[in-house]
Amino acid sequence: FLIPSMNRESDLRFASGEIDYNIAWLLLTFLGVFGVHRMYMGKWLTGILYLCTFGFFLIGILVDFWTLNDQVSLENTKKQTV
Repeated sequence: FLIPSMNRESDLRFASGEIDYNIAWLLLTFLGVFGVHRMYMGKWLTGILYLCTFGFFLIGILVDFWTLNDQVSLENTKKQTV
């Protein structure tokens, strides 16, 4: 049983696409300080910055734990419209 408005909202919030949410979360959890999750999402510049600065001095890792779902949704949406 799904409420139609909640179903539409979840479809808008979590965009399926090339980048998998589960893989991004696993990479962030285990290899986040090396920026592997950022490189996986196509953000090479910040991925290399994380690699050189130990996850941007661990502050970047905390921010990514907070915002990873939105980042993946945004990247998937960008790749669908191109």
